[in-house]
Amino acid sequence: MQEQVAMIVGAGTSGLAIAACLSQQSIPYMILEREDCIASLWKKYAYDRLHLHLAKELCELPYMSFPASYPKYVPKNMFTQYLDDYVSHFKISPMYQRNVESAEYNEVSKRWFVKARNASSGEVEIYCAKFLVVATGETTNPYIPEVEGLNTFTGEVLHSTQFKSGKDFKNKNVLVVGSGNSGMEIALDLANHGAKTSIIVRSLIHILSREMMDFARILMKYLKPSLLESLVVMLSKLVYGDLTKYGIRRPTEGPFYMKRMNGKYPLLDVGTCKKIKSGEIQVKSFE
Repeated sequence: MQEQVAMIVGAGTSGLAIAACLSQQSIPYMILEREDCIASLWKKYAYDRLHLHLAKELCELPYMSFPASYPKYVPKNMFTQYLDDYVSHFKISPMYQRNVESAEYNEVSKRWFVKARNASSGEVEIYCAKFLVVATGETTNPYIPEVEGLNTFTGEVLHSTQFKSGKDFKNKNVLVVGSGNSGMEIALDLANHGAKTSIIVRSLIHILSREMMDFARILMKYLKPSLLESLVVMLSKLVYGDLTKYGIRRPTEGPFYMKRMNGKYPLLDVGTCKKIKSGEIQVKSFE
């Protein structure tokens, strides 16, 4: 059994940031990561055209700024390089291929006991720490729902974590199921590469631009939340117009209220709406 002051589960951006903060305070820690690399969501499961949705100054990790040469909205390859430099700078060394199976707090010893399976050896390892940080993220496990007939579908079926680029789908009919930020950007990438693209939009969604988000961040210091939401929605209507004829409907609740209450992010449009209006991307609303 190995003991540390702090145990971090997950070597994504949050886990790395916490490790750096602990290092700055000279607090011993250990990171357990189930994959074989840091930030696996970015390095292994993200599409090529992905950029940070928010301006770089909002996405920097503690104690290390982005290089001045990086663009305002950092692309995937630059962000992963930044993370590699971050790990090197703070000498962060996760223990890879450790899949945490359980964590229990012992009231007598005032310690957390973490059980993890070593993917290489298959052995179960026990770790002990005074403090436990779970940094496994919001989107850790890919999920494909059971859809009747999917098992007999003769075409290719990909989860978004397996999609890299639309270049392999030129002139092919592709249906994107899901209209969150990933689905909308994947649809855009497919259309840009000449695929005959459709997307299912079932939920009510707010559509904002990056500039609107930057604007809202500034005004957040001065306006009440309700007024800020009304202003942002009004801007969205002015920029994007009435999208109901394209199969896209806005919620009655504001975008920031929805994020705060149920974790539903607004869609940050990077060109998909223009493709929808031009007919290059067809919106479907069926179940």
